[in-house]
Amino acid sequence: MSDLTAPPTPHPGDLSEPLRRALGDRYLTYALSTIMHRALPDARDGLKPVHRRILYAMRELRLSSTGGFRKSAKISGDVMGNYHPHGDAAIYDAMARLAQDFNVRYPLVDGQGNFGNIDGDNPAASRYTEARMTAVAEAMLEGLNENAVDFRENYDGTLTEPVVLPAQFPNLLANGSSGIAVGMATNIPPHNIAELCDACIHLIKTPDARDDTLLNYVPGPDFPTGGVIVEPPENIATAYRTGKGGFRLRCRWEVEELGRGAWQIVVTEIPYQVQKSKLIEKIAELIQTKKIPILADVRDESADDVRMIIEPRSKNVDPEVLMGMLYRNSDLEVRFSLNMNVLIDGVTPQVCSLKEVLRAFLDHRREVLQRRSTHRMEKIDHRLEVLEGFIIAFLNLDRVIDIIRYDEDPKAALMREAWGREHVRARDEADYVSPGPGSGELSEVQTDAILNMRLRSLRRLEELELLREQSELKAERAGLEDLLASEVLQWDSITAQLRETRKQFGKDWHGGARRTSFAEAGVVEDVPLEAMIDREPITVVCSQMGWIRAMTGHIDLNRELKFKDGDGPRFIFHAETTDRLLIFGSNGRFYTLSAANLPGGRGMGEPLRLMVDLPNEVQIVDLFIHKPGRRLLVASSAGDGFVVPEDDVLAQTRGGKQVLNVRGETRALICRPVSGDAVATVGENRKVLVFDLEELPEMGRGKGVRLQKFKDGGLSDATTFSRAEGLSWLDPAGRTRTQSDLGEWTGKRAGTGRMAPRGFPRDNKFN
Repeated sequence: MSDLTAPPTPHPGDLSEPLRRALGDRYLTYALSTIMHRALPDARDGLKPVHRRILYAMRELRLSSTGGFRKSAKISGDVMGNYHPHGDAAIYDAMARLAQDFNVRYPLVDGQGNFGNIDGDNPAASRYTEARMTAVAEAMLEGLNENAVDFRENYDGTLTEPVVLPAQFPNLLANGSSGIAVGMATNIPPHNIAELCDACIHLIKTPDARDDTLLNYVPGPDFPTGGVIVEPPENIATAYRTGKGGFRLRCRWEVEELGRGAWQIVVTEIPYQVQKSKLIEKIAELIQTKKIPILADVRDESADDVRMIIEPRSKNVDPEVLMGMLYRNSDLEVRFSLNMNVLIDGVTPQVCSLKEVLRAFLDHRREVLQRRSTHRMEKIDHRLEVLEGFIIAFLNLDRVIDIIRYDEDPKAALMREAWGREHVRARDEADYVSPGPGSGELSEVQTDAILNMRLRSLRRLEELELLREQSELKAERAGLEDLLASEVLQWDSITAQLRETRKQFGKDWHGGARRTSFAEAGVVEDVPLEAMIDREPITVVCSQMGWIRAMTGHIDLNRELKFKDGDGPRFIFHAETTDRLLIFGSNGRFYTLSAANLPGGRGMGEPLRLMVDLPNEVQIVDLFIHKPGRRLLVASSAGDGFVVPEDDVLAQTRGGKQVLNVRGETRALICRPVSGDAVATVGENRKVLVFDLEELPEMGRGKGVRLQKFKDGGLSDATTFSRAEGLSWLDPAGRTRTQSDLGEWTGKRAGTGRMAPRGFPRDNKFN
């Protein structure tokens, strides 16, 4: 038995480790890969690996901003095959986004063909579109040939790719970024390049500048779709100081006069990353549901630019009021969240302030400057070595020619030769300036250059040109030595570069001017219906089967009206179009309906259940006009109830608002306005109980408390009244009877009560 239960003997090659550690190590590896290689951008060039590889592949294909276009399929294929071993669809989507001027403030890809639009339509397939780099992308890549950044092997070790791009401007802030990693996310809005350059120059001059001071140069985001930022300045300052916050962004609109007092609103810019087609669908839904009664129509007249028309229902409507309601109920106002979580050194994720991001860029630019200067010095040293060999050859031309012509191994002979003054050709000293001592051995580099020299380079003018080039290179090298030795000169050079970038992509550039402006949000107050709807008298009619309509004017309530076969009147009362109606269902929910939204009285009306989400099994307990400040007595068939402020039962949605909790066979039964100081209840057993109103609690929602106790049956009716005036009811003959002496029926709440007075209605109803 023990042999059957013994664990198997592990194989010598197997590795064993606890499951917790195995899962932890593997998940950590996945998390780090997602954070570093997919979701978070590098603070230095503001790019994720896929974007960096797309630009580098386009550079390798020589797709300059002034050259020809290539098929997008070719570009995405090269990126996938050489640098980014992921799906070509993902690569093409990333490249297409870099070409969308409504998504990217400074597009890095110049697209030809259908690359999508602001309505949310997808780009055409990669085989149909073509692309090349923009001038902005070329500014990101400048210096790659000069050892400006480190290179690493690609995924299969056959090629190399840059770890980061040189980036002439802070692209992280200029174009923004967004991404979701494991346990962290980033969301950075785009900004204006000219303003970022000014902020960088100020930070160079004042390294300990405060974040708030930088806001004098970068007041806020600059979205490619324009719009108006209405976030308070103190909130913007806090967001840039902490790296987290948000910006309220509104559309840009104007009032267009149509003559005779009529007007319409023209929206010319919509908020960033809002799809215009879905925005119009949302506004059309608001019109259909009559959630904004003063809104009549919306239509799209856009061509290359945005032109969205919003029509009011009446020319007497205030445009500010209409737009205020649209801000609340649609994406004409959005909130863009800021979360500057970036790879600050290409490795470590960190939530950075505006100053920290700019400082990371400037430190990167300084390193690029140093590396490019060092690379240039190496090139100059190599050229100076070659030039020195050329000059020696010119000074000893006859001997050089003799060696090349007659020696079996001219290269070795030239390198063995000790070049002295005796080999110098005779010449007029006044006509020639000696470059130096002219003695010593030639290096291999110099020898190869001499042997590869063309015969026509032996003319006298070429010799003078060599001397001039040598002098210029020595002067340039001295300048580079001074630059590398002085931090001040380095920052001066970076400042000059930033000024040049600001001039190139500033306000005079075709897309450089700021597009997003700033304004105060103002206070959008709750607008009463009276201010939005013409106040007109109506008569509300609701049938027993729940069909509701609004007759024009205040008609005679006893007038005979038409109903569907098998149907008849249930509720009929006078109202006005500015009123709000409350419907109390047997499920204990209150529903709110605007009288202005009721169908006209020409037909039979419409089912109330289609206007609010009233379930088919739920009966309508009461329908009445809402009066602010009033209180209501609500009670269930089980005899539980309470008092609720009428203002608290207003529902904002079609689904209504739950107020009286009922379950099982119990149903909501009573909804009466509260008046007086006493409560009277009557059960199905015809027992009446009177108690003080103050014994009932005032609640917003709940089951309530016991009003009256019943041995059998339940509650039949309840009402409130004033003890001084007595309890009244209608007798079977239709006459009002009042019982002033109520001592026999008075008791404490939850009592059983006494049999009803003589003459009390047989239906056990007070009214």
